[in-house]
Amino acid sequence: MPFFVSVVPEYRRLVHFRFGRCLGQKGPGLIFPLWPIIDQVVVVDLREIFLDVPPQTCITKDNAPVSVDMLVYMKVVEPQDSVLKVENFLGAARGMAITTLRAVVGDISLDDVLAKRDQINQIMQAKLDEVTDRWGVKVTAVEIREIQPPRDIQEAMSRQMSAERNRRAMVTEATGQREANITVAEGEKQAAILRAEGDRQAAILRAEADRQAAILRAEGFSNALDKVFQVAKGVDAKTMSLQYFDTLRAIGESPSTKYVFPLEFTNFLRPFASMFGGEGGNEGGSPRRRRVNVEDEPKQ
Repeated sequence: MPFFVSVVPEYRRLVHFRFGRCLGQKGPGLIFPLWPIIDQVVVVDLREIFLDVPPQTCITKDNAPVSVDMLVYMKVVEPQDSVLKVENFLGAARGMAITTLRAVVGDISLDDVLAKRDQINQIMQAKLDEVTDRWGVKVTAVEIREIQPPRDIQEAMSRQMSAERNRRAMVTEATGQREANITVAEGEKQAAILRAEGDRQAAILRAEADRQAAILRAEGFSNALDKVFQVAKGVDAKTMSLQYFDTLRAIGESPSTKYVFPLEFTNFLRPFASMFGGEGGNEGGSPRRRRVNVEDEPKQ
């Protein structure tokens, strides 16, 4: 009786049946003998496959309808169970994915559905894998491809996004203006401090200069007085008398007609009077002043 020989590749397995009884899985490699009529085989692909779930309209927790499109990735890990325990695991997985998706989205608000895709993917994968595990199928990943809210909700979201962007722009501008004002105020404060410090230093320097100048003037005046005093000690009475005569000569050149001489003036004339045999002054008397009138023109 002729038999058949089959070559099974690495990514496939054969579930062998003889007279309707499962004899287990075979492969990879050369499989023989396979008797016709009495042996049947079911080919199972072990490669990862994807299931395209058509867009489903789901109602969120806040009663907002959304259309969700997703992909489910799975692979067979137990070829015998995938044949014996489910008739068509692809169709069963598709139906399970649709019902699970609606249940998961129904427990989440619209904002979370739009913002938390990764969390929904993880929940969907865990729930689907829990069911498909008994079929010998492993769900490796669930990816939401698109979430489409209604048009009115999209328009409201666009307005909200625009308002949020305007708010952020205003906040950013106000923050920048505030920081700029703070920087300017800080600069003005530092400038005022520096100006005040400069004015204080300048006032201190001016006061110090004035003090030094006053000290120098006082020292100069004191030195001048000392010099005058030293010179005056060497001047005798005759020299002073000559100075008086010089002063009288200067007075005589003036246009005045009346002159007042102190009585003590005669004391300076005594040395000259003694030289010429005359007396000068009023000895023993009290000092008096005499008025001498000199007429500009002689009487006629």
